[in-house]
Amino acid sequence: MSTPEFITGISGLARDYRGLLCDAWGVIHNGVDLFPDAAGAMLQFRETCGPVIILTNAPRPSSIIPAQLDRLGLPREAYDCVVTSGDATRAEIAKFEGAPALRIGPDKDDALFEGLDVNFTSLEKAAFIVCTGLVDDQSETPEDYRPLLTIAAEKQLPMVCANPDIIVNWGGRRIWCAGALAEIYQGLGGDVIFGGKPHAPIYELAINAIHEAAGEKIANAKLLCIGDGLGTDIAGANAQSIDAILVSGADGVHDGEHSEADVSARLKEAGVSVKAVMERLAW
Repeated sequence: MSTPEFITGISGLARDYRGLLCDAWGVIHNGVDLFPDAAGAMLQFRETCGPVIILTNAPRPSSIIPAQLDRLGLPREAYDCVVTSGDATRAEIAKFEGAPALRIGPDKDDALFEGLDVNFTSLEKAAFIVCTGLVDDQSETPEDYRPLLTIAAEKQLPMVCANPDIIVNWGGRRIWCAGALAEIYQGLGGDVIFGGKPHAPIYELAINAIHEAAGEKIANAKLLCIGDGLGTDIAGANAQSIDAILVSGADGVHDGEHSEADVSARLKEAGVSVKAVMERLAW
């Protein structure tokens, strides 16, 4: 595993690539504020190199994400389109062909199910589970769900997880995601189906979006992925043979890992590799 380059901006590397897959939460924003140099870097890449696709594990359809980014101040000119874990997850839910499902997650994720043939029911009557997150991520913890998940695992219900992320930083506060519940469920012997990063379905959608925006097929070797999650963004890029840059700043997932030694150790421990490491997304 080669030692990554530690950089302050992507301009020196960008010329080698023709498409960018950019994570949102922890790279572009923290859920409350847009990071200062992120928009500029995306605009420069799009103007000089190629399409920019925002690739996020948000458990909602991509159609509703641009309005959220508008409110944070990200200009539409900074990206070509958004691809979400929700997009990939809808296809996995559809495979159950209207079977009754136990829903775990907040009402804010209702858009994920629009137009799908899915019937929500109780644990006793469910044939599978759809998990978009904790019902109240402000006060609950994943362990609150262990009794429910234990019963579901005993019933051998498959779980469709709409967001593989374990945790995100929301304006300086850690928020648990659906991936934390999926992790418990797998530990209990439950079967979990993922559509988002680092799994293949979301990358198939994203790479097709790059090709459509470019008007031609671009080899994976000419794509660049930027993310802050070792087990999601970076592992997913590695699996697709796409070069990756890790954003290691304090607003990302891996707080405090600012020294080269610390970051290199974490990469080795996670069994992933990156082309470069930077504290913040900048040009």
